[in-house]
Amino acid sequence: MTLNREQAQQRADDIQRFRRELARLEQEQVLQLEQTQRSALERHQQRLLDDYRQRFDIDHDEQARRLSLGMRVASLAGALALAASLLFLFYQFWGLLPESVQVGVLVGAPLALLGLTFLVQQRDASGYFSKIAALLSFACLVLNLSMLGQIFNITPSEAALLPWAALALLLAYGCHARLLLLAGLACLVAYVGMRVGSWGGLYWLSAGERPENFFPAALLIFAVPLLLPRQPAGFAASYRVVGLLTLLLPMLILAHWGRGSHLFWPPELIEGSYQVLGMLCAALAIWLGVRRDWNDTLNTGLTFLLIFLYSKLYDWWWEVMPKYLFFLIVGLIAVLVLLVLRRLRQAGGQAQ
Repeated sequence: MTLNREQAQQRADDIQRFRRELARLEQEQVLQLEQTQRSALERHQQRLLDDYRQRFDIDHDEQARRLSLGMRVASLAGALALAASLLFLFYQFWGLLPESVQVGVLVGAPLALLGLTFLVQQRDASGYFSKIAALLSFACLVLNLSMLGQIFNITPSEAALLPWAALALLLAYGCHARLLLLAGLACLVAYVGMRVGSWGGLYWLSAGERPENFFPAALLIFAVPLLLPRQPAGFAASYRVVGLLTLLLPMLILAHWGRGSHLFWPPELIEGSYQVLGMLCAALAIWLGVRRDWNDTLNTGLTFLLIFLYSKLYDWWWEVMPKYLFFLIVGLIAVLVLLVLRRLRQAGGQAQ
């Protein structure tokens, strides 16, 4: 069976958990393996771990996992520093170059870094260095499109977000880089919101004045892992969280700023409607997270449900109720939510 790095890491983690549980069972005298069985099992598992470590550079133990976290932080810091260095290098010598050379550099640099990314990926099993090159390629395209617009005096528009999103998503899937996936989704959210705002008669930079412009992007992004379920590790959760944030954040804003809506209703009615709708959508996310075993969706929905609920309680009772009584009610509501979640967890355990 053909494995990728995420599957190999999962198998290695399963082996480590199996070893710990086997040691406990032997200590409790529940299970005792014969020496030949133990030797054959250990040789098989060690052969798998050695193969995975050589082919995929996996974290074979807890120490390697801790070091990998540091390596991820270092790779992110290195990518940001190199991108900043590239930016200042361009500006340092830009005025000394003729226009034709400037255009050639701006067009060729992202392509060269894109080729470098996939070249490094073939030689870098860990993926850290290829992700640095990928972030550099994305930063270079963002910078270079902006500078090309300045050279040829092109009117800025939201259209620049499309190539940024396309490259970010290409590199994200090519290098399994969740940071670039989030960057690409952010570009798509901004583009869809600005385009919907333009259709409604707004200037594209004023799309944020109507938070409802981002609802189509939220539904589209949340639906991606449902329509395309085979995603790299962690990507489906990123789609769901970004989709929920893009849906619930505008609802939260409109629940307190009804004048920002496209609806021709009284602002108080708009705010009340979005308060109810936001709570219902957050509750639906909690139910869906429990039903599908999506912890990311459950936690995001629960967070926004509490925000909507507490903000409404503040509007209702903060000015008219003693502070000790207000916080007592808030605490009791938190305990009630805890009891409901425990009930859901127990129900899920019984169903299994």
